Amino acid sequence: MRQILFAGVIGMFLTVIGTPLLIKLLARKGYGQFIRDDGPRGHAGKKGTPTMGGISFILATLIAYALTKVITGEEPSFSGLLVLFLMAGMGLVGYLDDYIKIVKRRSLGLRAKAKMAGQLIVGIAFAVLALQFKDSRGLTPASTKLSFVTDFGWAIGPVLFVVWALFMILAMSNGVNLTDGLDGLATGAAVMVFGAYTFIGVWQHQESCANAVTLTNPNACFEVRDPLDLAVVASALMGACFGFLWWNTSPAKIFMGDTGSLALGGALAGLAICSRTEFLMALLGGLFVLITMSVVIQVGSFKLTGKRVFRMAPLQHHFELKGWSEVLVVVRFWIIQGMCVIVGLGLFYAGWAADK
Repeated sequence: MRQILFAGVIGMFLTVIGTPLLIKLLARKGYGQFIRDDGPRGHAGKKGTPTMGGISFILATLIAYALTKVITGEEPSFSGLLVLFLMAGMGLVGYLDDYIKIVKRRSLGLRAKAKMAGQLIVGIAFAVLALQFKDSRGLTPASTKLSFVTDFGWAIGPVLFVVWALFMILAMSNGVNLTDGLDGLATGAAVMVFGAYTFIGVWQHQESCANAVTLTNPNACFEVRDPLDLAVVASALMGACFGFLWWNTSPAKIFMGDTGSLALGGALAGLAICSRTEFLMALLGGLFVLITMSVVIQVGSFKLTGKRVFRMAPLQHHFELKGWSEVLVVVRFWIIQGMCVIVGLGLFYAGWAADK
């Protein structure tokens, strides 16, 4: 369990002290945020704030994980490395998008097809590799069965699994991207979900089927390949995002950009897939789902009826236009996310307890 503590503390320490250095570097190069003309008027003052801040917590997470392994002498797992690969790969796609926004001086960044192609390449590579690397019990990092608290139903096969994994990766990465519209909103929400996955990883490790001989009820165990190492990755991400939040909260000194939002979404999807909690992620990351659905509803309503349901989508901007202050929106949305995590963990425990 020392690994979890080390990873979280190191990740937080690195972003707390490293993010100001990144802010100075980005400001010196003039890598500032572009603001949409059709957005809330209060956002105009954010123009020029350094972006691509996701570099900070991506590097901090990778370094924290590596240092933790060196300090404890434990070997990295394939599951942990795959989640980190997915995070870094999606972060690279986001970085290219942010860089083009700044260099080309256009708010859209990468062309839609190029951005999608990058996400598909990284996502397919992750999904294919996640079905490799069997351990001594024949478990791979991911399963071709669908999962909620544990696997259920019939195996869907490798091809459909790749499609399903891609859907999750794209949904979560773009969900976090849509949520990243107010200072600290996406970062704070992500901290809560990574905290939940730290707990889930520890619990799955303690109740692993690998320890079936010592368990009071072997029928209630978890068939997850590397649960403890997934908890280490989640802890490193939680700590890194927590430290980044110090500089990202209102008034933000730096934005995570697509570099950070795509990386966080990829990490969340990777943790859900490798911990066999895929459908549970929809609840644990409830705020990201809610905000994504607000965009789907807005676009669908406008195309079908020519009318808008919300004053502006994503949902957080709707409440801004209703007169809520930015901080009020962020805090109340954090409360919603906190409740989603509590309910999600409650269902996770209830699902385990029901099998005992």
